[in-house]
Order: sequence, then structure tokens, then C-alpha cells
Amino acid sequence: MKVVVISDTHMPKKAKRLPSRLLGDLGDCDLIIHAGDWQTIELFHELKQYAPVIGVTGNADGPELKSLLNSKEVLRAGNFQIGIVHGHGTGKTTERRAMAAFADDDVDCIIYGHSHIPVLKEIDGAIIFNPGSPTDKRRQKEFSYGILTIGEKIKAEHIFFEDKQ
Repeated sequence: MKVVVISDTHMPKKAKRLPSRLLGDLGDCDLIIHAGDWQTIELFHELKQYAPVIGVTGNADGPELKSLLNSKEVLRAGNFQIGIVHGHGTGKTTERRAMAAFADDDVDCIIYGHSHIPVLKEIDGAIIFNPGSPTDKRRQKEFSYGILTIGEKIKAEHIFFEDKQ
């Protein structure tokens, strides 16, 4: 199973369309996960044309998205439980807030966004994954998104690219 993981697209403010590099992976994925800060509901409908979409809301998302999506999700993919949250809030770091959101859940992977900083690490047996942003790299060297390959294990990787066209 190929899962494309994105976050912090902030469309149409930061981009009028999804980058071609990302569109290539959307074309053959089985599932799309968006970890919040979509900005408008149009992107949700666009992504659904490629594959089923599971997403959460972030701090930049308005009432229309909040009426459609939750702020936290736990989904089963293969034999694994994946937690998704944006990670915004007060106190702690974004990563610690994301981990705290699933303290009472038995998850194999935690996906979060908010910081626009790509992260891939393992803590206490769980993959901690922030895909970065494919449209708003902020102070990062490159734009990015993620791919989860789910089989006997979960393999997480970042796709980095320089041009968001």
C-alpha cells in the first residue's frame, strides 16, 4: 500500500496548484493523508480525485473544513494503527504535542504537521513523521512531502524537491 502524506499546503495562499512532483506520486497512490492547514475545502475535493483522503484540521483551517474533518484521527492501514494530528497548540514543542495527542492510543506511527519541518524518527517503537510542506518550505532548504509504504512493516520516507511548480 502506497500512502502519500502531506501537510501545510496553505492553498491557494502559498500555491495555486499542487507541485508536479507531488502529482506524480498522487497518480498511483492507494491513500492520501493530510495533516492539516489545507486552508480551503477545494483541495480536499481535488485530492479525492486521486485516492481516498483522510485528513485533520489545522490552525489555519476554517469552519467549512472543521465541519467535515476532525482535529485528530486514528486509522488502520494494513496491520498498523496510524495517528494523525496537526500539532498546533501551546506549551511543549509541536512534536511533543503530537505525541501527547496519542498518549492513550496504541499507534505504530504518528503523523503531524504545523512546523513545516520534515521529521522522521522512531520513539518508543512508533514512527514519528512530519512530511514538511510541498508548497510552503519556510526556512527549509527544499519543499517536501512523505510516502508511507505499508506491507509487513511501515516504511516512511521524505520526497524533497526544489521547485514547487
